[in-house]
Order: sequence, then C-alpha cells, then structure tokens
Amino acid sequence: MTKMMKTTKTSSVLLALSALAALARSDPPRCEPGDELLAKCTDIVLGYCDDMSYSKTVLPNLLDQRSREEVEMGTEYLLLSVLHSLLNGECSPDLRMLGCSVVVPRCERDRPVKPCRTTCEDVRRSCAHAFEGISMAWPYFLDCDRFFVSDEEGCYDPLEGLRARQEVALASISPEEPSTIIQFIYHSNAQMINMLKKTAAQCSHISQTYSIGRSFEGKDLLVIEFSDNPGQHDLLEPEVKYVANMHGNEVLGRQLLIYLAQYLCSEYQLGNERIQSLINSTRIHILTSMNPDGYELAAAEVEDSNDPDSEQGPTFNGWTSGRANAQNIDLNRNFPDLTSIVYSRRRSRRYRSDHIPIPDSYWFGKVAPETYAVMKWIRSIPFVISASLHGGELVVSYPFDLSKHPQEEKMFSPTPDEQVFKLLARTYADAHASMADNDTDRCGAFFSSKGGIINGAQWYSFPGGMSDFNYLHTNCFEITVELGCDKFPAEEELYIEWQRNKESLLSFMESVHRGIKGIVKDKHGKGIKGARVSVRGIWHDITAAEDGDYWRLLAPGIHIVSAHAPGYRRLTKKVRLPARMQQAGRVDFVLEEELQEPGMEDFGPQMMDTYERFDPYNQFERYTLTELGQNGEERHEKPWWWSYFIQAGNAAPTWLLRNE
Repeated sequence: MTKMMKTTKTSSVLLALSALAALARSDPPRCEPGDELLAKCTDIVLGYCDDMSYSKTVLPNLLDQRSREEVEMGTEYLLLSVLHSLLNGECSPDLRMLGCSVVVPRCERDRPVKPCRTTCEDVRRSCAHAFEGISMAWPYFLDCDRFFVSDEEGCYDPLEGLRARQEVALASISPEEPSTIIQFIYHSNAQMINMLKKTAAQCSHISQTYSIGRSFEGKDLLVIEFSDNPGQHDLLEPEVKYVANMHGNEVLGRQLLIYLAQYLCSEYQLGNERIQSLINSTRIHILTSMNPDGYELAAAEVEDSNDPDSEQGPTFNGWTSGRANAQNIDLNRNFPDLTSIVYSRRRSRRYRSDHIPIPDSYWFGKVAPETYAVMKWIRSIPFVISASLHGGELVVSYPFDLSKHPQEEKMFSPTPDEQVFKLLARTYADAHASMADNDTDRCGAFFSSKGGIINGAQWYSFPGGMSDFNYLHTNCFEITVELGCDKFPAEEELYIEWQRNKESLLSFMESVHRGIKGIVKDKHGKGIKGARVSVRGIWHDITAAEDGDYWRLLAPGIHIVSAHAPGYRRLTKKVRLPARMQQAGRVDFVLEEELQEPGMEDFGPQMMDTYERFDPYNQFERYTLTELGQNGEERHEKPWWWSYFIQAGNAAPTWLLRNE
C-alpha cells in the first residue's frame, strides 16, 4: 500500500515536471536546422532566462554549446526550467538566474563576460541544502571555480537586477520590529529534511544536522541540534531531546518541532535573550520524525480524503493507517521490556531500577531499524530529559507505562522518581493553553480533574515503550505528550496549535536546569566516567558521563546525595534545594581511592560488561551498513526524479547523482 501511494505521488510530480519541460522546449520557435548563430551579441530568446539584468548573450556559451537548439535540448537548461518545482520554490529565482548566467552569458563587444565567483559562492552556501534535500548533487555547471571568476578578472553580478527589484519592494514596506517568520504548512519528508538543513545552514554557528540512521524504506532519521558548540558535549551542559512522529499518523508534533527549530534559529539571531540563554546553556536535539515511512502512508490517505466521494482520511481509518512503520511494527511497543525485569526483581535485596542491561533474548525478536537507531542514539549521548510528542488525546503521561500487576490494565505504577516526573509533566501541561484546564467539554476531558497529567500505566498499560526504556536503561527522564484529539489536524489549525504549545516546548527544555549537577573526580582532578550518584530514599541512580559530569533531577527539599565508583570510597553530602531555585545546584565530589572488597560493589565490571552489550550477535548490524549488489559493489537506488531526466531523451546526467 505504501509503495503504491509513493508511486502515485511521484508520478504526479514527474507529470508536472514534464509539462514544465515541454513549455521550456516549445518557447519560442527554434532555429531551423543549419541556421547556426555566429559569435556575436544577440538577443536572449530563451523563455526561462529572459528576466536577466542584461538582454544580450552570445554563442557558444560557457558550456561550449554552439546553437540555440543545443542549449534548449541540454539537460542544463532543462534543469533550470524545473528547479522551482523540484525544490518547492526554495532559492527561487536565484538558482535559475545563476544558471542562466552560464547558459546564456552576458555579452559585451561580441564576447561573453563571466559572472562573479562571490555571487556563486553566496548562493551555494545558502542553497546547497536544497539539493541535499532531494538527494541531488550540486550541478557541475554551477561550479564556482570553473565557470565564475573574481572581481579582479572583470566579472558581473548576475543577480544585480533581482536585488534591485527586491530593494524597491522592501522600500515600499513600512519598517517594523524584526520578527520570526514561519510558514505554517505541512512538510513532506523531502521538504522536512530540506527545511532542517536550511535552518542549520542559516544558524551554522549554533546548529547542525546529523543522521542517527535510516527507516526501513531508507529515509534519513535526521536530527537538528542547537548549542553554542554544536557537535560537542560541553562539560556540565545538560542535553535535551524531542522526538516526534513515532506513530506516522500522529503528525502535529512533527510540525511543531519543525517550527521550533526555525523559531530557535531566528530568535537567537534576533537577540531574544531567553532563547540565547537557553541555547548557550543547553544542548538541544530535535528528531522531527522517527517514522517517516508511516507518515508517508498517513499523508497519502489524507490527500485521498480530499476527494468528496472518499470515505477515508483522519476522520475514518486515519486513526490507524500509518501508525506503524513499513514493517507494520508499532515502534512504541518495540523497545526492550525492561519494566517487567524490574518488577520481577523488586523483592531482591539488590533490587535496582537503573541501567538495566538489554536481555540477549531481545535481539532474537523483530527489531525495527528506527528502534535500533534511536536506542544507539540514546546510549551515545548523556540525555537528561526528553519528550515524545504524540496525538489522540490532550494529556502528558509519564512512566511507568507498564502496570506493576499483569492483570491490571489501569493501575497506578510509579517510578522511584514519581515526584520528578510529575514536575516535568506539570511543567508542560501548565504552560499549555488548555491542557491543565478543568473544562469537561474540551478534548482530553477525561483528564481535566487530574490537571492534564497522568501516570502512564494508570491510563492504560503496555510493554516495550520508549519512555520506560529511557528511564531504566539510561539517565534520561522522558515524558509522553499527547497534543490533541485530532492526530492529523487541518493545515489552518497549525498556527493555532503552535501558539498553544510554544511556551510548553520552551519551558520544558528550561526545566532541565533543576536539581543538582557537578563533577565526580579523583584526587588528581580527573573525571570518573560511570561513577554512580545516589539519593537516599530513591532507588534509582544516575551515572557520570565521559568526563565525570552528571545531572540529577530532584524536587525541592533536603536530599542526602552520595557518589561512588569501583575502587573509590563513597562520599556523601547533604543538599538543600529551595522551592524557587532557578538553576541546578553545583555539587562536586572528589573521591578517594580504596581497595575494593570482592562482591561489595553492586555495579562492578561484570555488570558493566553486560550493560555495554548491544546487538551482541550482530543481528541488526545491517542497519548501519551500505547495501551491496551481487558483485559486492554498493547498490544505490536512483532518486525519484532520475527517471524524468532519462525519459526526457537526454544522455543520463550522472553529474546530478550524489556520491555518498
């Protein structure tokens, strides 16, 4: 079904591109055979280049194309004619006009004048991400070193006319206070990737994108990161993540996170002190879509619902179509069930509820590539808090999601950190426009008496959830945010939903700066990786990161906190956290070495070895490998636009394929 929808959608785009190309080739009449142009200045008669700041060109052009017919039939001009549609209007008309400066160069004294290299470099910096978004290489004829020259060599700016028109248009607009401009529309998978890369490029000093893996159908699971030092973990700087679209048909969260990325970038540049403080003190990771394959199916169904005779769409079976990934796996039931392990051991003297190893038996089941990628991601970065955005209700739920009694579907099943989880859930719900209201007529009325938050298992019980896995396998505290009853709201509702959720999204990230933080180190000042930080009365420890830094979320009050590690003496401190404390308290530990008595440490090398085992039998290593063909060569599936250029009758433009 997914393949069918994808094919239909691609065919419609290709049909539109074919129509555009036909116009390009039929406008205006071509020269008669044998009627070659001489090397002299002539009028520009190519329809897609007739708005340049000059009116005269010359043949042969900079690509050594010697006739108008050769130019029109070339893949280069064909690409220029369809760029706007291919890139969904991105960098238009800048890219087209830059290409025209090569295909129909400016002519002076019967000789071509080359365009300026600086203009080319500016456009490439701003627009390279647009080509990456559709898996297309930067066109060879826009090579800034090959076809463009420096100011000293006598160049011209091919975009000077465009800039002059833009300045006139801007001058007619009354000046206002600069503000963030966001287009509140739905984004396809390609548009989403494009937007994230564009945003990161605009704020490259505080942002970058990186991939954590691929979906079952090969789509990038792309994360955008914000930090004053992107790509690096800074000592004592907490890490936060947002994950959306885990269920492909629950799409509001996906859109909100795309808008959030744009908002963070723009507001930081505009000097918003709150946003600058947040990004300068926090490392933020945003995975806008964990299930892009499911989204494609759900989006195709919504498109079908626009047919007045259709009985499909979000009002009908949209509640389930696209929920699972392309393997029909519900990703929020696909994580290791560590909660059952904790319940089975809770009467043991050495019972613990943190850093539970993944059982080897898990790897013999069906593990989705999306789940695999997220687990590796969670293990690789010391996340402190996280929120997973869903749809279908209006409430925030928190662990445990699995009932402590197997026969009870709605049983309150708290973690040892019940107080902290309630604070996190309350932070999001209270900042939301209506989530915490006691209005019984609203969406989520069942939770109105609970202030818009609930323990997950008390709502309904299920195993293998992502939030329980975060808490039991790592240091990360994750909540689940149900954003509303409509899983795929109408596009006109997106701006309203952004306004309802914006403050919650910001407040939740800021809430990572509560509790205590510090460094666990030895007497020489070296951080102790993996040192455990314990709080009396809370049977859940957290561990220090690579350089010994740690973050321990705590509710206000007096806490007895200790740090310990194999080969070191335990150190205990008394900590008082005021109710209105705005930042995490700094509590460092300097541990003294001591001889370790056998069997005394509950988290010794043997337990660590078990914890470090991930995919021990390499069952799913293929998810991180490039697929190979029969002869061992890399097999690359051609992008969706490739068949169009082949059908157009030109030589295969291999220069448009990316080398990955």
